[in-house]
Amino acid sequence: MPDSMSFEEGAAIPVNYLTTYVMLFNFGNLQEGQSVLCHMAAGGVGYAVGQLCRTVPKVTLYGTCSAGKHEGAKENGYTHLIDYRTQDYVNEIRKLEPEGIDLVLDPLGGTENKRNYDLTKTFGRQIVYGSANIVTGGSRSLMSIAKTWWNTSGRSPLDLMADNKMVGGVHLGHLFTGYYKKILPPAFSDIVRWYNDGIVKPKIDSVHAFEDFTDAFRRIHERKNVGKVLFSPTKSPNSK
Repeated sequence: MPDSMSFEEGAAIPVNYLTTYVMLFNFGNLQEGQSVLCHMAAGGVGYAVGQLCRTVPKVTLYGTCSAGKHEGAKENGYTHLIDYRTQDYVNEIRKLEPEGIDLVLDPLGGTENKRNYDLTKTFGRQIVYGSANIVTGGSRSLMSIAKTWWNTSGRSPLDLMADNKMVGGVHLGHLFTGYYKKILPPAFSDIVRWYNDGIVKPKIDSVHAFEDFTDAFRRIHERKNVGKVLFSPTKSPNSK
């Protein structure tokens, strides 16, 4: 850890920023002048995407989040923001990008997975790194989870060939062992260098005691967080 980095920042960086790095650079091959779409732009990964996209010139960055989070996300590097609660992000983006988006980062799942695929332009990449629509909402049941899973796109290689698109997935937890773990140390070195240069600055939404895990997870579940939700062993229970 750099001397100027707090322990909270140190906890907020690895998962979000390494996931983002792998999606943008190792998998996404983000190039100058391309466009990127990131859902949940005000979350932990969303903030990392906004900052790491600044390392590539002339990237047009689209994001979705509730209207109350737009100001912070725009300051973090987003070019265009869509309120997913009141606007159809596909229609809004098509007005500005008729051919679609070069790199779509998709943590949603279900029917939104198909819509994100359709929004990916020819020679573009859709990277799936979550299925938030399975674990959010007023109530969950095995039936609703199965329905969300069923509605998630399952493109065959022939579909991808016909459409001239790529679809892939990133799961950071599967990169810490075996051959592929060698990509993480140089990635983290870049992230720390960008932190020292002032490019990387994790956004911390809140810090909770371990005993208050219910409040912390409810905040994420209800999509109220702006940035990373953390736990601390030195935090007193129920203290704010």
